[in-house]
Amino acid sequence: MTIREKLEQYEKVYLSPYATLSMNSKGRLKPEEQCDIRPVFQRDRDRIIHSKAFRRLKDKTQVFLTPEGDHYRTRLTHTLEVSQNARTIAKALRLNEDLVEAIALGHDLGHTPFGHAGERALNMVCPFGFSHNEQSVRTVDLFERDGTGLNLTYEVRDGILNHQTSSMPATLEGKIVRLSDKIAYFHHDMDDAIRGGILKEADIPLEIGKVLGYTTGERLDRFIHDIVTESTDKNDIVMSPEVEAGMKALRSFMFEHVYENKEAKSEESKAEVLIITLYEYYLSHLEKLPADLIRLHENGEPKERVVCDYIAAMTDRFAIAQYDELFIPQTWHG
Repeated sequence: MTIREKLEQYEKVYLSPYATLSMNSKGRLKPEEQCDIRPVFQRDRDRIIHSKAFRRLKDKTQVFLTPEGDHYRTRLTHTLEVSQNARTIAKALRLNEDLVEAIALGHDLGHTPFGHAGERALNMVCPFGFSHNEQSVRTVDLFERDGTGLNLTYEVRDGILNHQTSSMPATLEGKIVRLSDKIAYFHHDMDDAIRGGILKEADIPLEIGKVLGYTTGERLDRFIHDIVTESTDKNDIVMSPEVEAGMKALRSFMFEHVYENKEAKSEESKAEVLIITLYEYYLSHLEKLPADLIRLHENGEPKERVVCDYIAAMTDRFAIAQYDELFIPQTWHG
């Protein structure tokens, strides 16, 4: 018996009857030989961590564009916080921690530069629309390993695709990541807003504080404990009605005071113009795209889609450099 088979047997004995067992995975897009050490979801986790798209997350905006300070979150630190929250919940519920971690680490691989401003811009101009969850699956399927893709399991791809509010994953592990994503960004966006002087802890309405806590740490602890308590021995991942209502109230508060705050979002319109300008340029200059995207277009992929692929993969720094090179006269540089 291989080490992988022993680990699969351990899962079968130890994990909850509602857990997704590695041995029961629906498989990959392309069949391949099993690893003798790692179960399939652990293998997916490793592939994501070693991907180029994962490394690029370190230079992609989370909420605040070009913040002054070393402690603001990036898309990479957001991803790691989602993963940590999700693993804590999964371990407490005896669900598959490897599957949870793989989904969490991969859920934002297709995110644009400049956070949701970049996503909005591409969605406005691309006739097919644009959403980062779909782009994340596209990224792992088409653009890693020189175009051969990571060949992830069905369960990981499903969790990545369906991590947003508008959809629901097929596994409990995917549902954990879906909630952990919300918890993470409420937690760290609030923390960053307080650090940036946009909010004070005292600004949080008393009725929210009574339910969720009065500090970022208290709220994170409340969310995680509530999910674990309410989901134990259930074939679902849920919150108590009280905490769920508190989360919705916190979401409304964050949209009013942070996500739509003119001070916090003062640079976003510039970022949107930058993304749209790059999109329109490359749409008319397909020859400037990387060779793999040109081949994808020659094989039938619409030009609008491959241009979105190129721009979505950019880091903030690279997008700015491309704009600078294409549209700013060299004599203007200091």
